[in-house]
Amino acid sequence: MQILQIAPLVVLVASLVWSYPVMAQDNPVPSPEQVDFLGITNPDKLSAASRRALQWPKIGNEWFVEFATQDLKGDLAYEEGVCRRDPSAIIKENGKYYVWYTRGTGPTQGFAGDIENDKVFPWDRCDLWYATSDDGWTWEEQGLAVARGEKGAYDDRSVFTCEIMKHDGMYYLCYQTVKSPYNVRVKNQVGLAWSDSPDGPWTKSEEPILSPADNGVWKGEEQNRFKVIKKGDFDSHKVHDPCILPYRGKFYLYYKGEQMGEAITFGGRQIRHGVAIADDPKGPYVKSPYNPISNSGHEVCVWPYNGGIASLITTDGPEKNTIQWAPDGINFEIMSVIKDAPHAIGLNRTADNEKEPTEILRWGLTHEYKTWHYQHIRRFSSRRILNHTAVGESAE
Repeated sequence: MQILQIAPLVVLVASLVWSYPVMAQDNPVPSPEQVDFLGITNPDKLSAASRRALQWPKIGNEWFVEFATQDLKGDLAYEEGVCRRDPSAIIKENGKYYVWYTRGTGPTQGFAGDIENDKVFPWDRCDLWYATSDDGWTWEEQGLAVARGEKGAYDDRSVFTCEIMKHDGMYYLCYQTVKSPYNVRVKNQVGLAWSDSPDGPWTKSEEPILSPADNGVWKGEEQNRFKVIKKGDFDSHKVHDPCILPYRGKFYLYYKGEQMGEAITFGGRQIRHGVAIADDPKGPYVKSPYNPISNSGHEVCVWPYNGGIASLITTDGPEKNTIQWAPDGINFEIMSVIKDAPHAIGLNRTADNEKEPTEILRWGLTHEYKTWHYQHIRRFSSRRILNHTAVGESAE
């Protein structure tokens, strides 16, 4: 499959995260306007920081936002002993908002005990449930949507971290899957379920629609995910956080990749995103030859804007806490650097995506760790920051 590659809009990654020796031939001459805006003392003696600043794109603050979070009411309020996390996007059907999420019960024991019977992560031994709301604040849990598979199936241990897509009157839930035993070298996959109603019943794919790359090599037999002979592709260990978007007459499955022998770099965990593309929502999905398409990130949060795809990059890597945009859905550039965003954002897909770049972030759902064992779903909101004024000061 041929993917159109468009030249980057701006060269920003290196200017944000790398410093470099001042070379004789690297002698930018700032304009008077740049000198004044950046507060440069002497244009003839530029520090590495000033040289990087001169490479920043000439974009405004329309992509910059700040976030806040609030408690929900009803069944999605915190409940001791119950883990609800990783909300999907929100859609509105039959006059109500719908959301799907990971749901499990009981504490987490980790990998030190009996992994056949213990719960090794909060998202282990979970199923997908859903809830509805009239106003986006008070939610009523409707029950099970997609359950774990039967013993021996690729999803027999847990199904979790789902995303919803509506297309041509059908509803599609993509989600992560784990097959027992859940050890530290297990390779997560992505499953899919579909229905002609948001209330189900749901038909599950018999096989995964996406799997990790099969080109890494573990070192030894010890259950240690950092010991490798060969790391392989960026997604050689796990494919996580799937999200399918209809785009340019095809279906783009964005996902998080975890690499065998994952390293800690100067940006933290070595996490990146990829995309796989299909002609039909059910697949087959073919990974883009341009993967990985990000240098950072964690949970996938993507939305269409201005003919391209925007992405909120959080948590891990040297480009974390940025909003990026790709004119072709693949070649992403940094549009803003923001404060810490909420975890595992479930976007409000009813928003007007084209009103402004971040309109879809005005409100939605997120999850929060009450303890390591139990998470709960909350609401987030955001606002654009156009200026910074003191109390009583007039704004421009």
